[in-house]
Amino acid sequence: MDELELLKKDWQKQGDKFPKLSHSELYGMLLKKSSSIVKWIFIISLLEFVFWTILSISLKGTESMARFDAYGADAIFIGLSVVSYIILGYFFYRFYMNYKNISATDDVRSLMKNILRTRKTVKQYVGFNLIFLFISTFTILGIQFNKDEQMLSVIEQASANGELFKFYATTILATLLVLGIAIGLILLLYYLIYGILLKRLNKNYNELKKLEV
Repeated sequence: MDELELLKKDWQKQGDKFPKLSHSELYGMLLKKSSSIVKWIFIISLLEFVFWTILSISLKGTESMARFDAYGADAIFIGLSVVSYIILGYFFYRFYMNYKNISATDDVRSLMKNILRTRKTVKQYVGFNLIFLFISTFTILGIQFNKDEQMLSVIEQASANGELFKFYATTILATLLVLGIAIGLILLLYYLIYGILLKRLNKNYNELKKLEV
């Protein structure tokens, strides 16, 4: 239970005996809490980026990565990486600016707007990561269809047997199934991390609405 809830319970129990906080004091508490939450969103997004970068580097020497290197599709992989880094850099900048803006806010309405802006940025960030995962997966699948010798051999055999459509349909559906499970797990992880923080931020927003009345 947070400070505001404890204060409310004390007010209800003790009524006028308990020294009530002024509008500015309540605003100060909400500002401090909101600033702390947005700071953690920024820090966690950076930690997430570091984690995926380390994981990517650690996979460089594996057999699977060696096969991808043999495809000669470096330009595609580099292009995807550059685009992802640019967009992620933008989101890190937005998270940082959201934190700076909230920390410097000096009125209720501006703080409410900054909270809404932060919520929107987080949702866009999660959406980008999921869309990028989808695009990357099917880009890799497309490269395998055209470059992987084992895959080309299976395609040739399926074509000879008149089962080419069945092969493509089965492969794409299996990929979608695995991708759906992966996206579900990622959404669950994001809910446990960003969702909980956004819930607290939304709670602060509702408290600010009461202050504005």
